[in-house]
Amino acid sequence: MAIVTIHGTAKEYPKGTTYQEIAREFQPQYESDILLVSINGKLRELHKTVQFDCNLNFFTGNDQPGIQTYHRSAIFLMMKAFYDIVGAEKIEKVTVDFSLGNGYYIEPHGDIALTQSLIDRVKIRMQEYVSQEIPIMKRSVNTDDAIELFHKHRMYDKERLFRYRRVSRVNIYSIGGFEDYFYGYMVQNTGYIKYFDLVLFDEGFMLMLPQKDNPKEVPAFEPEKKTKLFQVLKESVKWGKCLDVSHVGSLNEKIAAGKLNELILIQEALQEKKIAEIAARIGADRSKKFVMIAGPSSSGKTSFSHRLSIQLKAQGMNPHPIAADDYFVNRVNSPKNPDGSYNFEVLESLDVEQFNKDMTALLAGETVEMPRYQFKTGEREYRGDYLTLGKDDILVIEGIHCLNDKLSYTLPQESKFRIYVSALTQLNIDEHNRIPTTDCRLIRRMVRDARTRGASAQDTIRMWPTVRNGEESYIFPFQESADMMFNSATVYELAVLKQFAEPLLFGIPRESPEYMEAKRLLKFLDYFLGVNSEDIPRNSIVREFIGGSCFKV
Repeated sequence: MAIVTIHGTAKEYPKGTTYQEIAREFQPQYESDILLVSINGKLRELHKTVQFDCNLNFFTGNDQPGIQTYHRSAIFLMMKAFYDIVGAEKIEKVTVDFSLGNGYYIEPHGDIALTQSLIDRVKIRMQEYVSQEIPIMKRSVNTDDAIELFHKHRMYDKERLFRYRRVSRVNIYSIGGFEDYFYGYMVQNTGYIKYFDLVLFDEGFMLMLPQKDNPKEVPAFEPEKKTKLFQVLKESVKWGKCLDVSHVGSLNEKIAAGKLNELILIQEALQEKKIAEIAARIGADRSKKFVMIAGPSSSGKTSFSHRLSIQLKAQGMNPHPIAADDYFVNRVNSPKNPDGSYNFEVLESLDVEQFNKDMTALLAGETVEMPRYQFKTGEREYRGDYLTLGKDDILVIEGIHCLNDKLSYTLPQESKFRIYVSALTQLNIDEHNRIPTTDCRLIRRMVRDARTRGASAQDTIRMWPTVRNGEESYIFPFQESADMMFNSATVYELAVLKQFAEPLLFGIPRESPEYMEAKRLLKFLDYFLGVNSEDIPRNSIVREFIGGSCFKV
């Protein structure tokens, strides 16, 4: 017998009892299906069995590990159904390109006439598999065998991926004989994957899935609310193809072949070209006096604002970069979270009234003394930095709330040019395993926080959910109001960030709540061949995080 402690209560179970059996016993206490468990802080799938005394916790779709497992399993189910309906002989490959809203944009390649009728048939087949409760099986194979297996399945991006894996074995999942590899865990059987929808869209289709705030409801797809974002994401996929680096395996091939420096130069040139295009559009309308730059945490807004300023100078303008953070209220007056910690994500953390007073005065041609916020003291200071706007002067303002008109409510709409910046990762692990944009930003922030603020990776991971909640409330709702969007992600950066992030992640104690996330990120970074940073230009956005930038960031 083994003693299993659940919610502080110890119960005895025979060794060999599956976690699914235990989950069924406790399921009535949960509104959503139990999808995964943790044993002494380690995630485990439901088919695993009790072997020793342990502490057990359940995860449902309301939890991050649970909803990630659900999404992963739903993608696998969709792949199985799509291959069955279309026929493997007609499919070159099916790629999960990126997430969009509450779903994933899927693009099939091959001899396929994609119609809503075909998509409906795939959906019906998925529903049939759900009703059959087909077990999702897992087996471990030698890495060389995995390479051979995926070559046979014509999943060449997975084949490339495993050529650079140092582990000796690989977990292969299967549904009714259909085999695939996924980064992360799966649900026990297809019966758990009850909620989804398929919608024909653009050159592919959307797989719509529930989110953790409501894991039993599939949100409607509203493409009109994501038009600009979709076009930027598609452009990112195009960039990946242009660079011949769409997946980690192809990036590792470039690194192993000694072609990283060339890749960096091309990537940076593409970004500079885009920044020049944005500057040209601003320069064509001299009524614009305020460039308002917003984006989520660690999107590279500060470096972008400096690089844009240089391009604006090339357009004959005189830009002045300003950080909206310099208008933070003094820390003692900052809003607080329920736990008593300061909340720097809300608009009320800024002195909106003073910001509007200063900006209105500048627009009227008056001279204004500009503030500087000292993060060490938590106070706004004035040190004789005076500014007056001339005919060719323009303010380049960056901050998370800059697209929200409540921040700049006194400024005329025609005087503002809005830019949304985010790190929209164009690189995926392989055809079916995408890299979440949030992972890239979290790793960026972790590295920067350690370098500039002396914060541990544990601190960064602990506060990340609060940051993400702030983004959902105060940034993402305004992204489509931008005049232009800029993707700050670089295809090579995770190979560089790896050398900085891994030591920080290894420093997180095993017994801490953040260890589970640290372990996930370490496994993720293990896909990449690490490289040094010496070839990265000093004006690169990546420098904002690893150091060595020519800008004050």
